[in-house]
Order: sequence, then C-alpha cells, then structure tokens
Amino acid sequence: MTTFHDLGLSKTIVATLSALGFEKATPIQEKAIPLVLEGSDLIGLAQTGTGKTAAFGLPMIEKLLAEARRPDPRNIRALILAPTRELVNQIADNLRDFVKKTPLRVVTVVGGASINKQSEMLSRGTDILVATPGRLLDLVARKAVTLTQARYLVLDEADQMLDLGFIHDLRKISKLVPKNRQTLLFSATMPKLIAELAGEYLVNPKKVEVTPPGKAADKVEQYVHFVPGKDQKTQILKQTLTANPDGLSLVFSRTKHGAEKLMKHLDHIGFKAASIHGNKSQGQRERALKAFRDGEIRVLVATDVAARGIDIPGVTHVYNYDLPEVPDAYVHRIGRTARNGRDGIAIAFCAPDEAHLLRDIEKLMGIKITVASGEAPAIVTAGPGGKSRKGRNNGGGQRSGNGRAAQRPQRKPFGDGTQAASEGGAPAAGKRAHGGRPQQKQGERQNRNHGGGNGQGRPNHHGKPRRPEGQRREQA
Repeated sequence: MTTFHDLGLSKTIVATLSALGFEKATPIQEKAIPLVLEGSDLIGLAQTGTGKTAAFGLPMIEKLLAEARRPDPRNIRALILAPTRELVNQIADNLRDFVKKTPLRVVTVVGGASINKQSEMLSRGTDILVATPGRLLDLVARKAVTLTQARYLVLDEADQMLDLGFIHDLRKISKLVPKNRQTLLFSATMPKLIAELAGEYLVNPKKVEVTPPGKAADKVEQYVHFVPGKDQKTQILKQTLTANPDGLSLVFSRTKHGAEKLMKHLDHIGFKAASIHGNKSQGQRERALKAFRDGEIRVLVATDVAARGIDIPGVTHVYNYDLPEVPDAYVHRIGRTARNGRDGIAIAFCAPDEAHLLRDIEKLMGIKITVASGEAPAIVTAGPGGKSRKGRNNGGGQRSGNGRAAQRPQRKPFGDGTQAASEGGAPAAGKRAHGGRPQQKQGERQNRNHGGGNGQGRPNHHGKPRRPEGQRREQA
C-alpha cells in the first residue's frame, strides 16, 4: 500500500488527509504526485472519479505552502480551469478540505453567478483560483484579476473543454499566464487536438496514464432496452423508477428542452424530481444538486453539462434516456454511479434512429451491452463484414430480447409484476428483485448539445468530434 507520506507529502498534509479518511493513494495519485512535486509539466490520462483533484491539488498545495507568500491584490498564485460550473465547485470543495488549517485561500468563478461578487472576492488576491474559461476572461477584461503571478496552471477535463468550444479561450488565457510556470493537463482521452494543445502549453511533459482506454467501472452493470420511440422510453423509465423507490437515479437527456420536459412530467406524476442544464441559473443548479445529494429528490434529469461534475457516491442508477452523439460521453455519464467501491446500474434506451450510436459505444468499449428488452436492429447486430448476426452473443452481451436476460427466472421484471412496454417483454432495467441484479443494460454516447442518455458504460477514450472553435454548446 502506497501512503501519501511515501509520495513525499509533508506531515501537515498527510495529517489533514488522514483526518479526512484518506490513507491509500489511488493509481493516478501515486504516479502524478511525485512528478508534480519535482516540478515537471504533466499529462495525466485518467477517467473522472479516479482521484485526479488530489493528484494535482495536493502537490500544488504543498509547493504553495513552501513558498510562504501571499498574492498581491487582484492576483492569483495558481489557476485551475475546468469546463463546467459543477466541476469547478467540486474541485474547489475538495481543495478547501485539503487546505484546512492553512492560510491558503481558494476562490471559484463561474458563469451564472454574480460577477460583481466574484470581483469583490478577487480584490484582495487569492492563492488558488478555480474557474470556467469564459467567466475568467470576463473578469480579466474588467481588470478584476490578473494572472501575472500565477506559477501553476491546471487544465482539468481538457478534452471536454475542447469539445465545448473553449479552445480560443484557453489560448487567450495561456498568453496571460507567465511562461515560467508549471502546467498540468488532465484528460480522459488523448485525441489529436489534445496532443496539439499539450505541445503548445507544456514543456517536456511527463505522461502518466491509468484505466485502459474503453474500460468502464468494474462494478457498473450495463443494460439496454430497444424501443420503437420516446413513449416507450418514458413508460419503461417510470416502471423502473417505481420498482426502485429508494434509489438515487440520474437521467441523461440530450437537450435542455428535453431534460426540462421530462423532469416536469416525472414530477407531475409523483416522482420527486429536479433538473440541471444550461438554462438553469447557478443557484438553481446548486439547489438541485444539494437536494439530490441529501435525498430530498430521488431523480435528477440532466444534460451532459453535469456528466463530469457530479460526485455523489449514493447514485444507484444512471439512465441514458437519449444516447449521446459522442461515445466518450456515455462513459462519463455512467461514471456517476458505482463510485467509491459501490455497485451501480446503467440503463440505456435505444430507439431505431440511435442504433448507430449504440454500435459506436460498444465498438469503443469492446463489449456488447446486455439486452434487457426489445430486438436489436440489424445495424447493431451486423458483424465486421456487414452481415446481420441477430441473436448471436458476440463477446459477452446479449444480442436480442429473447437471450440471456430473458432466461433468468429468478429476476422479476418490476415490483408490481408488470412487464416492459418494449418489444420482447423482457425484465425492466434496474430492478434488484430478491437481491438479484437488474435486467437492463445501457449503451450510449455523448451529446454535443449536452443532452444525455440513461445508462452507464465503460470509459471512452476516443477523440470527440469538435464543434467549430470558439463555439460553446452550452453555457458553462
């Protein structure tokens, strides 16, 4: 077991970690912390939920404490950039835990919150600033903050920042930070554009990687329902939520409008539901996340804006109501469950026009997602030569609604004994009858407009299609 003391952190930091319950370093922390302490630029490839914040935050805090100085007014000493408000807040919360009983100050700036209050917070300077790129540039333009004293720059979830169209903002910010700095880039994938970005920003970087590309969390069970349309998606979703009244369910929709409509429908028929997406204010999003975390609501409907920023260990089910357009998004969505060693269930719904999305997800992950109900279209069951192979188990997944999942009599379809409305009448996703595992799987890909699907899958490490540079898909 590698301890944090073994990695070179001071007794003060180790004591703080011990009080927080951190004893053993994760693989990314074990590999990254010594390199950051020695001053190397770093490329870290790891999925969300692997402990990346501590991997870059702990050694950075160690070095800031050693320098024993304070920032000038409206200046900062370290800058961390992240793509969404939720992820910024999550990073900052973790860092504030790490800097307890130290003089270091952590400030966040994100869109959707009062820029005047943020200007006031920055007026006396801060040690660590965690920010979304757009709002940071707004504050720079107001002369509320300067970056000339920053000696540490962290780009977290860099692939998603590029996918959201932040490339121009990142290039502007890089020119405002001193060249004599230490730069750390963390990403779940390493497409060509990320490699180019690393070449621009980093000097002789060291590279560390954990979790092989395409590998999902081991404790996530994945299921897919093949359905003819949205009505059947909604019906199966309601049945499954009813069968799991004590679970915390995260439902991904492809669009902001779709997420809001689905949430209102679920709320109207008696489910305790809320939504988060780009049309919500920062306050609304924070209140919804808090209510979900505290169990006051049991269903949270979200677009992909939340896929990498929700760290709620109690999430039991992830539903891909819509499959994402980018396979990598599926991985990040389902990564919201089975956290901290827990089990989780990912359930996807696949309409005929989404069959190619499911195919790409399965190709990326190198698995076949278990079919819970319905019949897979020919595009999903086609083999490498293009021939249809319906009903064949090709590598561990069920190929049709009449396959393995339907042959498990010990697992009940729903709590009330009803069956899924989709073709095949197979058990509904997510129900753990008599301690058994749910009968559904999910497969989906990321949407480019922050929509979501309902399911969990294994991490995708392929490059994401990019929108035109500078164009943001949804307000972060």
